[in-house]
Amino acid sequence: QVQLVESGGRLVQAGGSLKLSCAASGGRFILGWFRQAPGKEREFVAAVSMSGDSAGYGDSVEGRFTISRDNTKNTVSLQMNSLKPEDTAVYYCAARSTWYSNKYYRTIGEYTYWGQGTQVTVST
Repeated sequence: QVQLVESGGRLVQAGGSLKLSCAASGGRFILGWFRQAPGKEREFVAAVSMSGDSAGYGDSVEGRFTISRDNTKNTVSLQMNSLKPEDTAVYYCAARSTWYSNKYYRTIGEYTYWGQGTQVTVST
């Protein structure tokens, strides 16, 4: 059974940093992060290839967030720096069990499994 468990979300001040983690079990996966703010659609944040050599980011987080994975532990992390109030959202870990070469995936429909989410709140 596939399970994704996110952790690390909390209240943080603007300009601060936070690291989210997602532990995956039940197989090997391509992993990514999405977020959803109140009243908004879920959006792509970051994703990483199986090898970890290739990664992509949403426009709003490029240069501030870094995704990484540890295949020995089957985990993915999201280091978030220079946080802004507009980063406030529930952050979701997503996984898919098939992939091609060194590819990562950016759209909701490309992922099969989802975690329950972890709340990140950035105060002014």
